[in-house]
Amino acid sequence: MTTASIASTHYRLTLNDGRHNFFSDEPKSAGGTDTAPAPDELLEASLASCTAITLRMYADRKQWQVETIDVSVHLSRENGKTNFVRNIGVRGELTEEQKQRLLEIAKSCPVSKTLLGEVDINSSIQ
Repeated sequence: MTTASIASTHYRLTLNDGRHNFFSDEPKSAGGTDTAPAPDELLEASLASCTAITLRMYADRKQWQVETIDVSVHLSRENGKTNFVRNIGVRGELTEEQKQRLLEIAKSCPVSKTLLGEVDINSSIQ
């Protein structure tokens, strides 16, 4: 579980997942102080980090010679639709077949599955 707490500073907030404190904010153009990633940037980071970790785990399990995995994610919204562009760079001695397999594995990272699946958000206010 992650909690978010915001006071009167526009719009910096503290996040806590039970082990770590981290922060989110809005850019100055949106009235924030731009001291931390915006919520959409955290969502991009979630997909990028989940993808990279999943690919590293898979490559390690297969004992493939992968030096680095770099993932960039860009989120955009247009006409009520959210679009993610995910670019994956893999350095190492891999065949084209192995690269294609990694691309398939990227689709199965837990955050990808969440974003592509049916999602319910049950909210309450106290």
